[in-house]
Amino acid sequence: MAKLSLDELKKLANKTELNDKKLQDFLDMGEGLGGDKREQVTPYTGISTFLRAPLVEDFSLIDIGLIGVPYDLGVTNRPGARFGPQQVRELSVMTNGPKNHANNIIPAALAKIADCGDVPIKSTYDIIEANNEIEIFFKNIFAAKVIPISIGGDHSISYPIIKALGKQKPVGMIHIDAHADTGGAFNGSKFHHGGPFRNAVLAGALDPSRTVQIGIRGRAEPHWDFSYDSGMRVIHIEEFYEMGIENVIKEAREIVGMDETYISFDVDSIDPAFTPGTGTPEVGGFLPREVQKLIRGFRGLNLIGADVVEVSPPFDQSGNTALVAATMLWELLCIIADTLKK
Repeated sequence: MAKLSLDELKKLANKTELNDKKLQDFLDMGEGLGGDKREQVTPYTGISTFLRAPLVEDFSLIDIGLIGVPYDLGVTNRPGARFGPQQVRELSVMTNGPKNHANNIIPAALAKIADCGDVPIKSTYDIIEANNEIEIFFKNIFAAKVIPISIGGDHSISYPIIKALGKQKPVGMIHIDAHADTGGAFNGSKFHHGGPFRNAVLAGALDPSRTVQIGIRGRAEPHWDFSYDSGMRVIHIEEFYEMGIENVIKEAREIVGMDETYISFDVDSIDPAFTPGTGTPEVGGFLPREVQKLIRGFRGLNLIGADVVEVSPPFDQSGNTALVAATMLWELLCIIADTLKK
C-alpha cells in the first residue's frame, strides 16, 4: 500500500462515514442493538440487558427473544447457575456492536430482537413444578412464533424448553458440551443437569437420530450409554481433533439436515482455563475460538432455538466465564437471525 501524505492523513481524521456501506446504512436507520448508536455508550452505564437489546414483555413485537432462566435446582455438585443470566447480561455489554466481523451478519438488520426478561419461577423448592413453569413459558414463546435463545441456569433447563418446542414434532439437536447429559435418575430425581436429553427423547420431543454431541470427555462416560443406545452421534474431544473442525461441522450438518434443529451450548465444553465458573468443570476442552468457529459453521440450518448454560458466577471471580457465554450468545444470535433474512 502506498504511503499517504500528511494532507491525506489529515483528511482521514475528519472522515465520518464507515468503509462498510451496509453497516453505515444500518447505523443510519437507528433500529437498536447497536443501530441507535448505543455502541458508543459506556458499558458501565444504563440498565444491563442481553447484548444491549431492548427489554420487552410483548412477544408479538419480536422475532428472537433472549430469555434468562435463573434456575439451578438440577445441579449435582456446585450450585450458583441461578445467578448466570444476571452476570451474562452484565458482561454482554462488553461484546456490544452491531456486526459480526467473521460472517458479516448484522442480526438487528435481519430480525426484531429483545431481552424478554427472566422466566418467572415461583416453585423454587419444587423441581417438578419448576420444570412445568419453564415449559409453560416456552410454550407461550413458541405460540407467539418467537425463536428463543435461553441463558441459564443449569443444563436441566434444556429439557422443559425442548419439550415445549418439540411438542408437535421432535427436533434435532447440536449439543456442544463436555458431558452427554443423558444419564438416568440421580438421588431420586430425573430432573438434573446430567439427564435433560434422555428426558427429552423419552418425552418424544428430541430425535436421537438427528442429535450430535460434540466435545464429550471425562470420567462420567459410563453414564452416557443412553446416547449410544438411542442412536445419538457422540464426538469425543479426541475424535474432534482427529477429524478436524471442518469435518465435524460437515458431519453435524448432515446429521441434523434441514429439519428443525436446536443448539445447546454448555460453557464446560470449553477448557476451565477459560471458563472456570461452572458447576462441573472438565479439563481438556475447547478453546473459545474453536466453539466460535463451530457455531459459525452451522449458519444456514433450520434453527428454532438455542441455549447457553451452566455459568456459575460464585466460581467466576474474574467474569471470564460470563464473558465467554455472552460471546457465544452473540454468535448464536447472528446465525439464528440469519435464518430470518428476507
